[in-house]
Amino acid sequence: MVPEINYWAVILATLSTMIVGSIWYTPKVFGTRWAKLAHVDLNREMTPLAAMMPIIVTVLVSFVSAWVLAGATTIAWHFYGGGYLLAAVGTGVILWAGFTAARFITHDAFEGRPTSLTVMNIAHELVTVLVMSIIIGVWPPAVTV
Repeated sequence: MVPEINYWAVILATLSTMIVGSIWYTPKVFGTRWAKLAHVDLNREMTPLAAMMPIIVTVLVSFVSAWVLAGATTIAWHFYGGGYLLAAVGTGVILWAGFTAARFITHDAFEGRPTSLTVMNIAHELVTVLVMSIIIGVWPPAVTV
């Protein structure tokens, strides 16, 4: 059985990840520091296809993340009851902590990445998941209201 999902909210949540990432990684916010810590040359020459591939991948995986979050939120809401927004935010934070943050920390530890880079990236993911959660939470599927 597939849980009830508002696909318009999923699409908007997907797009929100691009906005959050564009702000977070702009040079005036964390972009310059991130590039230095991650050893990314922001001035490198790239073909148009090479420049677009990370964006295409981000949209696809963001859609999957938003879809899973929406489904998990509906399941949590059915199980626990209460407000749909609270279910969305709670589910988002739990999924972020248990999967995203935990996996980032593990991989970065084995790769020897700087702790400050790990913190910056998992904080970005937390903000991203919270924005997606709020969008999904304030725009629940019709059958939940």
